[in-house]
Amino acid sequence: MTQIDKEACREAYNQVRDDNTDTNWAVFKYEGSTIVPAGQGTDYEDFKKMCTDDARLFAFVRVTTGDAMSKRAKFTLITWIGENIGGLQRAKISTDKTLVKDIVQNFAKEFTISELKELDEEYIRTELIKAGGANYDAQAE
Repeated sequence: MTQIDKEACREAYNQVRDDNTDTNWAVFKYEGSTIVPAGQGTDYEDFKKMCTDDARLFAFVRVTTGDAMSKRAKFTLITWIGENIGGLQRAKISTDKTLVKDIVQNFAKEFTISELKELDEEYIRTELIKAGGANYDAQAE
């Protein structure tokens, strides 16, 4: 039975949500059968480096949209499943995600990704803007 370290994961989640920190991502991974925080940071590229073929993890990410006049934070839940992850572990991820969602409750969209190119920050940002209704970006599309 998979468990989650609620307190530690909630703390990492809240740091990403907090407007007063620069932290914009937190990763949760499996340690045995427990989901635990696996790091957080301010550079999206550092998060991407954790997404290897052998990794399965959940990430809560803050993406800034908008322009200089009105910056808005949007949040996403990303489930990364590396291509070397076997069928059984893959199947477990979808049920285990409900544990993560007990803590990570505030996000505009979620992604399940197995290919690095889909982790591209611009792609994620574009999808989040689409998910968030009106797009008030000043520059012409």
